[in-house]
Amino acid sequence: MAQLGLGMASLGRPGYINLGHGEDLKHDHSIAAVRKNAFEVLNKAWDSGIRHFDAARSYGRAEEFVSQWVRDASITPQEIIISSKWGYTYTAAWKVQTPEGVAHEVKRHELPVLQRQYATSFNQLGDHLKLYQIHSATEESGVLDNHAVLQFLDRIRQTGTSIGLSVSGPRQSETIEKALTIKLNGERLFQSVQATWNLLERSSELALKNAHDLGLKVIIKESVANGRLTSRNQAPEFRARKDQLSQLAREHGTTIDAISIAAALNQPWAGIVLSGATTADQVTSNVAATTLRWDDELENQTSKIAEAPTDYWNSRAKLDWN
Repeated sequence: MAQLGLGMASLGRPGYINLGHGEDLKHDHSIAAVRKNAFEVLNKAWDSGIRHFDAARSYGRAEEFVSQWVRDASITPQEIIISSKWGYTYTAAWKVQTPEGVAHEVKRHELPVLQRQYATSFNQLGDHLKLYQIHSATEESGVLDNHAVLQFLDRIRQTGTSIGLSVSGPRQSETIEKALTIKLNGERLFQSVQATWNLLERSSELALKNAHDLGLKVIIKESVANGRLTSRNQAPEFRARKDQLSQLAREHGTTIDAISIAAALNQPWAGIVLSGATTADQVTSNVAATTLRWDDELENQTSKIAEAPTDYWNSRAKLDWN
């Protein structure tokens, strides 16, 4: 069974695409309020046994918050795994809604961006930074063919920090398979892969199994599909799936989100499953997945919920920043 981690995409900035994110933050978007909430979630996660925390340069102040939290709590590098990612720059200027034509984050997979962002990440996290990842690598971005970038990542790897990549979109599998072929100095460059996998989007399974079999750690993100695999999803097209998951949750005395996370935790190739919790109560609900007894019947009952990958990613692209 995989271990539960905490992803910080919704904790370091006032706006995100999770359903109900604004309500979770009580619409208080001050830096002090977002920091206070982040610390509450981090404390609840730690007290619940979570030891892997995943940030990114584009997650607003996520690296700053987790760095301050580990210092305040006197958590040593030996006790925790903090991972971060480079490739997106946060450009929302601490706003939930950006002006027309201004993105919340800008993607650039070029060497100067890597050099700048790694320096900042290492300055924030120091020896607590155990894993550094390309953020949402795609074949279209050309990052996996950029030899200067790959060489710089290899130099980071030689300092003892693991190197990984996260992937996104309907062609996750192709990107993963390409990454598995990359070697520098006779060794495989990537030691982990972080991918979207959930009951609605299972298309990356074979590639993730291949990565696991080659020794990479598989990290699952978006296991509740940005809130779409929770009771908050009121979309008419989700009604039948929601009714099925609600029935299963009632039968097992748990919640839809716990069912969804348990499905990811019990994939034989999974190593870490990231909770995307925004509140301490959501952490508690997500952690319940670790005690749910998963069996072949539950696997069969949930195996037909998936959407076509293009439908899934089109729906995700329409989620509002809130």
